[in-house]
Amino acid sequence: MKLRLLASIAIFAGSYFPLSLILLAQDFRFELLGAQLCWPVNSTDCVLPFRNGLFPIIIFAVCSVGLVISLLALWSIKPKTAIDTIEVKHVPAELMSYTLPYVVSFMSLEYQETGKFFGLIIFLFWIFLITYRSGQLILNPLLVVLGWRLYEVKYCFPGDNKTYTGKALSKSHLEPGVRYKQLQAQDILVISK
Repeated sequence: MKLRLLASIAIFAGSYFPLSLILLAQDFRFELLGAQLCWPVNSTDCVLPFRNGLFPIIIFAVCSVGLVISLLALWSIKPKTAIDTIEVKHVPAELMSYTLPYVVSFMSLEYQETGKFFGLIIFLFWIFLITYRSGQLILNPLLVVLGWRLYEVKYCFPGDNKTYTGKALSKSHLEPGVRYKQLQAQDILVISK
């Protein structure tokens, strides 16, 4: 199953939900913590408690929606094709592509610093392109928090002696010699019992 571009962008944005939360917190004006919120936002006496107005809120909202879409997509997957596992090895999630942007968020990134901000956008674009083209987009560190595990599995289809090797995501603990149901999303098997 090849992910559509919009779904891929949503999954990628959802994987950066923690980064958007960090940037939102860094942009918050804590001196306005006790100030009364006003409504509507476009009111002349309204002061948003963020240095850059609605911009960090929009980024946070986009990442939040992406996270919700990602989770709904994963929970809606109904694996149908049976496989028999031969070997199963738990693999820690590949977090390097997600670690660097978090480090960048603590290097005095300001929304007003246009050059640095666009540099981060270009960097994230390249990470998206690499993960999308490599078929690894669905590997999301937030899934680890939600109980998903990454495995390297050697498997075969029932009635076929040819063996295959691939990466698999599962909420269940996988064991060798067990029949599971799977659905392939890009190059990752999503497995259930």
